[in-house]
Amino acid sequence: MFDYLIRNGRVVDGSGLPWFAADVGITGDRITAVGRLAKAPAKQTIDAKGKIVCPGFVDAHVHGDLPLLADPVHEQGVRQGVTTHVIGQDGVAFAPASSDTMAYMRRYTAGFNGNFPTPGRSWHTVTKFLSQFDGQCAINACTLIPNGNVRMEVMGITSRKPHPGEIAKMRAIVREGMEQGAVGLSSGLDYVPSLYADEDELTALCEEITPYGGIYVTHMRGYNGQKAPAALQEVFNIGKRAGCGVHVSHFNCLADQTIPLLDAARADGIDVTFDLYCYLYGSTIVAMITLPPEFLEGGIEATVARLKLPRTRKELELAFLAPRFPIHTMRLASLPHPDWKKYEGMTLTEACAIHQGADAPRSPKDVLDFTCDLLIATDLAAGCVVRHFVERQESDIQKLMRHPLMMAGSDGIYVGGKPHPRGTGCFARYLGHHVRNGDWLLEEAVMKCSYHTARRFGLKDRGLIREGLAADVVVFDAATIADRSTYDDGKALAVGVEHVFVNGTPVLLKGERTSARPGRGLKRQ
Repeated sequence: MFDYLIRNGRVVDGSGLPWFAADVGITGDRITAVGRLAKAPAKQTIDAKGKIVCPGFVDAHVHGDLPLLADPVHEQGVRQGVTTHVIGQDGVAFAPASSDTMAYMRRYTAGFNGNFPTPGRSWHTVTKFLSQFDGQCAINACTLIPNGNVRMEVMGITSRKPHPGEIAKMRAIVREGMEQGAVGLSSGLDYVPSLYADEDELTALCEEITPYGGIYVTHMRGYNGQKAPAALQEVFNIGKRAGCGVHVSHFNCLADQTIPLLDAARADGIDVTFDLYCYLYGSTIVAMITLPPEFLEGGIEATVARLKLPRTRKELELAFLAPRFPIHTMRLASLPHPDWKKYEGMTLTEACAIHQGADAPRSPKDVLDFTCDLLIATDLAAGCVVRHFVERQESDIQKLMRHPLMMAGSDGIYVGGKPHPRGTGCFARYLGHHVRNGDWLLEEAVMKCSYHTARRFGLKDRGLIREGLAADVVVFDAATIADRSTYDDGKALAVGVEHVFVNGTPVLLKGERTSARPGRGLKRQ
């Protein structure tokens, strides 16, 4: 007697092999049979004729740490078939964290992680953090150890190199986090204090994840044509020196420049992979885009105080003339201040002009002053959507998608009134637009959204439709699955997914959301 029997579907099992006709039986939280099960009894039968039955999708890079706790139903992911988040990204997240580190990370990353209230919840360790997801949200979560948290626990917010005693303390924190089930270490080398770690420091920390099979996941030091080769070389060096697998987050690079480097690294024995979202715009905090790293030293209060000084603004003029990203393309996504929220959805220059009561900014200096005032008002928590460097084109996405090292990661951000559409659309766009466009075969798409990622992060009982594995199962219509979110409406939910099971319990049934919260905090296996 199955609890659920999914009949008559085309099973795309996550392995990348061609689909086959089969029924899938679920008992408790496990897949208990795959085959011809027409005569088998079941408490509930689902007819999947003409539909795809596949493993739940694993989002390799997503900022769901606090959003999953604040919005445990999480339709943004569920409506795309996402059943597991890999969180703790970019070296600046929420576990492990003392009270002081937690307070800083909540404020500093509010523009992309969201400083959502979590009343009645508290944690400091990886163990306690993972327990917050057990039976309390619709989908699963596993976590990386953020190197910025580890650094802050030992050194505070300082740009200097650690001395040997501090390295030893950081190693111990990482080791403890891995023992508690973390899947690896993350870094965000554009964010404070993660960016202060050099190759030696990161290698030392990665030496602690290697015995556990952990993975080093990095927002590396640069993605554009000038910075990517050196940034990748640092990633390769860390993997080689520490002996661990390495993984590059949101690989927004030039395909023809970087694919040969990846292939050469693999040939040299470097276990490297990457994730990718299928958009030419990114999303982050305004401070990271507009302020050089030296202007962020000392933390939030020090930066805000600095931005109020005329001499600071004078010093910033060059940064605005030659920014790291095309500032003129920046759209304000999240402005957590009642007097500034009205500018969400506008470009920086549009908002500046309206703020001045003009048709256009009167001068570049006015845009600089407006930006500084905005950052002061929002306590650096302003979020934005911004074009990747202009040389990067849709063809780069397509070439990188086709590379075997690639897996799907939305980099989803669920903050503000005008969020990037990737959080609600990335997986549906891969399974819909890119499959129907011929960029992927359906089986390849499912594999890169499920098993490839589950295997990479040590989730050994996820990512495949196989007897005995966890019953994270999705049923969708290959002809209709589609993203609907846009840059004007980043919250529009995807369509085409009909049923989603998480640990054997439906969280979406016949296209309708259920009240179930069967998610778990997953540990590396």
